[in-house]
Amino acid sequence: MKYRKLGKTDWQVSEVSLGTWQVGGKWGSGFDDNLADKILSAAIDSGINFIDTADVYENGLSESAVGRAIRKSGHKVYLATKCGRQINPHVSSEYTPARLRAYVESSLRNTGMEYLDLIQLHCPPTEVYYRPEIFGEFEKMKQEGKIGHLGISVEKVEEALKGIEFDEVSTVQIIYNMFRQRPSQLFFKEAQKKDIGVIVRVPLASGLLTGNYTLDTVFSDHDHRHANRNGELFDKGETFSGIPYEIGLAAVEKLREILPSATNLAPLALRWILDHQEVGCVIPGVSKLSQLSSNLSAMDISSLSAETMKSIENLYEEVIAPYVHHLW
Repeated sequence: MKYRKLGKTDWQVSEVSLGTWQVGGKWGSGFDDNLADKILSAAIDSGINFIDTADVYENGLSESAVGRAIRKSGHKVYLATKCGRQINPHVSSEYTPARLRAYVESSLRNTGMEYLDLIQLHCPPTEVYYRPEIFGEFEKMKQEGKIGHLGISVEKVEEALKGIEFDEVSTVQIIYNMFRQRPSQLFFKEAQKKDIGVIVRVPLASGLLTGNYTLDTVFSDHDHRHANRNGELFDKGETFSGIPYEIGLAAVEKLREILPSATNLAPLALRWILDHQEVGCVIPGVSKLSQLSSNLSAMDISSLSAETMKSIENLYEEVIAPYVHHLW
């Protein structure tokens, strides 16, 4: 395992870490505690020491599984969770210090941990980033020993840039991949100036960048890749990175031409992200052990050549950017 410093947390975290949105099974299929335990144990045994979850993932079952695995492991594993998405209606006025404090207390109970290494605002409305009292409440909880650090999980680059104006913020979790390249244009530079840890989520564009999907692929009715393509459930940028499915499939075929020797695109997609040194870690999700092995193999791949990087940039600009660049 290779490790990198995660901004001003000063933690050395595994380059390839773990996201747990679907750790207990495929999206929409329910939660399997035994499967979650196997995946989490294997991840920790491999050297992964940063695991991201959220209170809304399977109504706290993901948090419980992560906390259970960390407590059993005997290793120092940083637990990152998120709060705020339970708020309904999901509007800024419903975000209050008292409500967010209650969510932190709930996450402590779910995980069984004495404190949370990292608590992240979970993609709040943009207006929340203009409310100092929200960020101040987390500073109080830090002083009380309930949390170690505050981070933000954002949809838009503009939200990330606004959020890191608050000294309380240590990390930013953001969507970044071959098909969502805007964060590297300005945000990465500003994050580096402020020593902000960058956590990359949706690195495989909801599986598009594995190269395993076709027009005939069937997703279950409860899978967001079926039910959220137009933002019916939450921000559509979380699903296939906001790219129309057919456009994404066509772009993957062009990517195969750029990477003709690749039999598995997923590790190369992760390698592309890790070739940007501003990134602290990448948190691909897995629903089976073979996906974990695939993700970890990204660290064994040499950095992509300048020529390959330029070809991927051109593909993005020509095929993908018109659909996503101006929105997020």
